[in-house]
Order: sequence, then C-alpha cells, then structure tokens
Amino acid sequence: MSIGTAGPVRQATGIDGTNIVYRVSGDPASRPLILLHGWAQSSACWGSGLLADFAARYRVVAVDLRGHGYSDAPTSGYEDSKNWAGDVAAVLAAEGITADAVLLGWSYGGLVICDYLAEHGSDAVAGIVLVGAITSIGRGQAGGRVGTAMRAAIPGAMAEEPRVAIKALGSFGQALTGPTEGKGTEAQALFGLTLATPPRVRAALFDRTVEHDDLLRSLGIPAFVLHGTEDTVVDVSAGRHAEELIPTAVASFWDGVDHGPFVADPQRFLTEVAGFVDGLGTA
Repeated sequence: MSIGTAGPVRQATGIDGTNIVYRVSGDPASRPLILLHGWAQSSACWGSGLLADFAARYRVVAVDLRGHGYSDAPTSGYEDSKNWAGDVAAVLAAEGITADAVLLGWSYGGLVICDYLAEHGSDAVAGIVLVGAITSIGRGQAGGRVGTAMRAAIPGAMAEEPRVAIKALGSFGQALTGPTEGKGTEAQALFGLTLATPPRVRAALFDRTVEHDDLLRSLGIPAFVLHGTEDTVVDVSAGRHAEELIPTAVASFWDGVDHGPFVADPQRFLTEVAGFVDGLGTA
C-alpha cells in the first residue's frame, strides 16, 4: 500500500463560501462511494492502492474536509453542523449525485455523515459506512468517546510550538496504523498529514457539541459499522453505541486492531465494505 491520491481534482463551494476540494475516479455510471476522512487527515489517507481498488468497482469521490488537505481552511465556522452538512451537499450537487450514494466516514468523517443526514435527509443516500467513527461530539457523548491515544494527545496536539505538537501527536500517529512493523511508510505519511493540518483547525474541530443519537435511532437506510476492538483514538464503545442505536446496522469488530483498519488490512477492508455496498439495492 502507498499513501496517495488518484483521479482528477475538482472543487465545490460550501454554504459559507468555503472551497471544498475532492478527487474523483472510477466509472461515472457506477454507484457513488463518497469517502470522508478523519480529524487532521485528508483524502490522501486512503492510499492510492485502496482508492484504485474501490475505483474498479465504484464511482469514488474522495473529499478533503474543510480545513484539511487542499480545501480552504476558514478562520471560523467549524462549530456549525450546517457548514459540514453543506460541504457534503455541495460535493454531491457538483457531481450531480441525487440518489444511490454510499457515504463512508472514518473517525470524524462519521460525524460529518451524521451532520449531512440531519440537515439534508437520506434521499440521495443508499447506505452509510462508519469506520472507527464518532457520531456525536462533546463531553459525555457516548457516540463520541475517545480512546487513550486521543486523550493523551490533547491539548498538546493543538499547540503551534512544533516540539509540543510532535510529542503530543506521537502516540496518536501510531494509533492510525497500529503496530508499525511493515507499515513504517504509511505511518510516516499519515503523521505528515496530521502535522500539515493547521493547529487552529485541529483545535476547532473539537470546539463544538452535537448529539446525533435521535438521528441514528430513526435512520431508515442500511448502515455498516466497522471498528477495531483496540481503537485508542475512538473507543470501540462509540462503534457499539452506533450499532445499538441504528435499527438497520450490521457490524464488524476487528479483534486487536487500532484506529486504521484499512491500513492494517486493506484487502479485508475492501472485501467487507464491498460486500456491504454490493448488497444494497439501487434507487
């Protein structure tokens, strides 16, 4: 596996004027698979190999969330769920996607999926995939419980002083891959994406409180919850919480895996996600 991106670069404009950059690949006639990365990452996190494998099956749209990658990093607005929802809606509109999409969110990307569904509903969505994901955020939110590596990284991970940030993010970076044996290149690349995310953005993403439990309870589309049992960034209890609340949920909990299951075993990840997506009906 190599870290990278694939497909032409395109742009959409969020409701507050933020420029959202994304990359597309695959057959335009295939089912849309929208990839939403996690906190302090970018669309490069998926790796060129996995993106190519997905593109052989689906119309892949890999998004750089606001404040990340090549998307704009506005000075404010990160606390507003409507902005996050609007970013996803803008990308779907720019691509002419009105039905049959699958939204796949890793980590913070799961929260963004919920933001979108709460604001725009599920008419354009055939199903969702939550990978090591949070669905709510804020103190005491069961759907947003973080693990030991994430707790250890705060507040140093938000510091502008490089020595402080690098030290704080060390264990967080390793959690993205799990054991680094054979994954050294991926671990360094993902760590680089984290450091490339502006410190003020890293901080701002945590500066909000939103609960989506009622949304999950009433969700009427299929959902797949995939979570490592040893996730030290988003505690596995957050995944189990989503599984319990979503009436349609099916789940896969990977024993001994940390926060990056698609890094730990990309072939298994492809097989399980494709099995869920291919089992969905068409609009």
